[in-house]
Amino acid sequence: MQMSANVLLVVLDTVRAKNTSLHGHANRTTPFLDEFARERATWFTQARAPAARSLDSHVSLLTGYPVAEHGVTGATDRLEPGHTVFETLSERGYRTGVFSENNWLTDVDAGIKDAFDHVDGPRNVPFPEALDPTSFVVEHGQGAYTEFLREALRSDSPMKAVANGATLKLGGEYANRLPRSLRPPTTTPGGEYLDLLLEWIDSGTGQWAACLNLMDAHHPYEPGTEYDEWGGNRCRELQDEFDDVKWEFNGGQRPWWQRRALEGLYDGTIRQLDAVVERLVEELRARGEFEETLLVITSDHGEGFGEPSRVRPDTRVASHSDGLHEVLLHVPLVVKFPGQSDGRRITDAATVTGFSESVRRTLDGGDPAEAYTPERVLATVPGLDDRVRERAEAYCDDLTPFTGHGRIVYETVDGGVRKSVVWTSGDRRVEREIHVRDAQTAYVTGTDIGSRVEAAFADTVDRGVKTTAAPDEEMAEATRQQLEDLGYV
Repeated sequence: MQMSANVLLVVLDTVRAKNTSLHGHANRTTPFLDEFARERATWFTQARAPAARSLDSHVSLLTGYPVAEHGVTGATDRLEPGHTVFETLSERGYRTGVFSENNWLTDVDAGIKDAFDHVDGPRNVPFPEALDPTSFVVEHGQGAYTEFLREALRSDSPMKAVANGATLKLGGEYANRLPRSLRPPTTTPGGEYLDLLLEWIDSGTGQWAACLNLMDAHHPYEPGTEYDEWGGNRCRELQDEFDDVKWEFNGGQRPWWQRRALEGLYDGTIRQLDAVVERLVEELRARGEFEETLLVITSDHGEGFGEPSRVRPDTRVASHSDGLHEVLLHVPLVVKFPGQSDGRRITDAATVTGFSESVRRTLDGGDPAEAYTPERVLATVPGLDDRVRERAEAYCDDLTPFTGHGRIVYETVDGGVRKSVVWTSGDRRVEREIHVRDAQTAYVTGTDIGSRVEAAFADTVDRGVKTTAAPDEEMAEATRQQLEDLGYV
């Protein structure tokens, strides 16, 4: 049986399950999502991201392939055209769009932005309708200030374009020298991307499919005043002091309590995102689009605030991208299927990688919920690439704990989920079995489990969807700088 439905993937970038009140967090960070998941949607309580960083996870989300099968994990990797569910939907007559300031989705030539007909990317300038210096330097290279000025003066809005350039330069080089009230925003609140999505929905007719990726919870944590219930100015001032939110702590230059102190600000950003999701649902209802829309609300990975690793010797989790910890992989997953009116709670091990298959089942028949709960859920941690390693070496004498490769298998067991991990780095090899009761509770239960992991990954196949850029085809320096600010290169 075939049906017609709109498709909306909402990625709450960097939101971990542990810090949502939906998953038992003490701070009431997700009041709307709590009610929505229980009364109107399907809540997967044990959902996992396929990786601990944005690029790997988003490619899995859009293709349905685990990281071990698509292999797109680095700045010079590119997903070949024709493998995402949004391209399939476009072929079926859908309008498709992506809305985010996440550079992996909208600027970097990683193959993701090409999956969409419409792209709205970073807008951290005062006049988004005028020439954007970020996009300009992506094409012309960093340091091309004279060229940008010439182009700005020739544009339709020269003064606005010049103001955009001045704002970006001021924010990038002199922000910490300014009073907080005069600093340009570091990130764009998710509500602005929701507005762009709604304008796009209203601008056309027929079925639509979109990805709305919201970066409010990504460092730096800057919740609006009305949502900053657990952080405050002292935490903001402390955050301003950091040169590197991850490697200063891993290298011992800063005490771990300072990283933990920022968790209150992080909670405020999640509360802010919850309000955006609430308005999204209200707006879809007002347009008569809600009931027959497949709405998927999830995250690409979580975040670390100094939690000790159960696998890597003598390490803690700071930020994300290179760890195996549950705070990085256990993420919220709430799905409202077309026509669904009652709440449903699924406690089996689940994967966000099931999104693309759930779209196909929604449109062509079958139970779309089953797409998220395969017999085994896989996650992969590839370790540091050369660029991140170079950055880390400025802070850490020994990178062995961070350069290893991890393979993870999740399976449903009585009372929770069994997590089997094999981590290798040089001559080191660690095997762990961990019982995960929920987002707040997990403990080691065994060590000799390597054959279980190897058997699960033996079933994976190389999908042949990745190409690697030659050195002269690597990303522009401006985009690289933006990704470095996010901790990815």
